[in-house]
Amino acid sequence: MTTNEPLAITGLHTYMQRVGNRPRLLVRIDTDAGISGWGEAYNHGPDRALPPLLDYLFDIIKGADARRVEHISAVLIRSTRFPPGALGLAAIAAIDHALWDIAGKAANLPVYMLLGGNVRDRVPVYCGLYDAPDPDECLDRAQAMHEAFGFTAFKLSPYRRQPHDTRWGTLCREVADYFGELRSRAPQDWEFAFDAHAKVFEPIRALQLADALAPFDPLFLEEPLRPEHIPAWGRLRAQMRIPLATGESLYSPYEFLALLSAGGVDIAQPDICVVGGLTQMRKIATIADAHYVPIAPHNPMGPLATAHNVHFAAATTNFAYLEYKPDTTTWCPDPYLPTDGHLDLRPDRPGWGVEIDEEALAHDDYVHWERRLPVRPDGSVAFV
Repeated sequence: MTTNEPLAITGLHTYMQRVGNRPRLLVRIDTDAGISGWGEAYNHGPDRALPPLLDYLFDIIKGADARRVEHISAVLIRSTRFPPGALGLAAIAAIDHALWDIAGKAANLPVYMLLGGNVRDRVPVYCGLYDAPDPDECLDRAQAMHEAFGFTAFKLSPYRRQPHDTRWGTLCREVADYFGELRSRAPQDWEFAFDAHAKVFEPIRALQLADALAPFDPLFLEEPLRPEHIPAWGRLRAQMRIPLATGESLYSPYEFLALLSAGGVDIAQPDICVVGGLTQMRKIATIADAHYVPIAPHNPMGPLATAHNVHFAAATTNFAYLEYKPDTTTWCPDPYLPTDGHLDLRPDRPGWGVEIDEEALAHDDYVHWERRLPVRPDGSVAFV
C-alpha cells in the first residue's frame, strides 16, 4: 500500500513475550489508514515497567502523522523535560521503530531506502556465545555455528570464574591461557572478541585484562570498565594495545560525543533499542564517523531488534559488524538468518522486512527474569 495522505496514529499495543530465556517487549502502533508498525524495546530488568510508560507516551503522540518520525522523536524526548534515561529511551525506541516501519510500508519501500539507500549489499555479523565454556566446548559450539550460518567471528566472556573469586592476576593468566589455546586450535581466519560486561571498577585491572589478551590478537575487548567516568576511558584507550569497544551502557548522542571527544573508544557499540531508536542511532553514527570510529551495534535481542539493526547497518557507511544471537521465537516466523556470516537485505519487502505472527502473540509466552548481584567474600555487592 502506497499513500501520500497523513497517517494519524490511533493506537498503541504492547506485548510481553520472550526470546530464548529472556523477556522482550514488542510494540505495535496503528494508524487510521490501516497500516501498523512494529518495534522492540530493550529490557533493562524491570519487566513490567515499560507498558505503562508506553501508554503515557502514546497520549503525547496520539493523532500525529506517523511518518513524521524525526518530529515525533524530538517531541517525545523533549516532553520528558529532564534527559530521559534507560527506561524512557527504550520506550521511545520501540515507538520510533514502529513509526519507521509504518513509513516504509506507506511508501512500499524497505526502511533503509528511506535513509538514503543501502551502502552495502549484506550485513556482516558475529556470534555471541557469551559464556566461557572450556576450549573443547567453545570450539565445538563455534564450529556448529560456522557450519549452520557461516560465522567466523565469536564473542566470549573473559572470566573463567567469578571475578572476585581469586586474585586478579590469576584471572588474567587463566584467560590468557584459554585464549591462547583457542588461537592455536581454531582456524586462523576466525576472530574472537571478549566482553568484560562492565564488571571492572579499577582502570588498572582493565588494562591488565587487556594486556593478558593482547598477545593473541582479539577482535576487541568490550566494556572492560564501568561506563560512568568518561575521562578514564580516554586514559585506558591510550594505554591499551588492542581495540577498545564500548557503548551499550550509554544512552544519548551527547554521551557518545563525550566518549569520542575523550578518545575513549575504538569501536562504538550503541544499542538501537536503548538509545531512542533508529532516529537517534543515526546521529550517534554521524558523530562517530567524524571521529573515525566504526559502529558495531550491541544486539543481544530478538529478531525484530535484529531487523531494526539490519536497516541501520545497510544505510550507514561507518558500520562494522552486528552482534547476532541465534535464538528462536514463536512470534517471528521469518527472521533474518545468517548465510556465510552475513544477513542479506530484503529489497522486495517494505518496512522492516519481517512478519509478526499476532496469533502467536495472543498466547502468553512471557518469562520473568531478574539481574542478580554477585556478592564478594566480604559481603559487599560486586557489579553484575
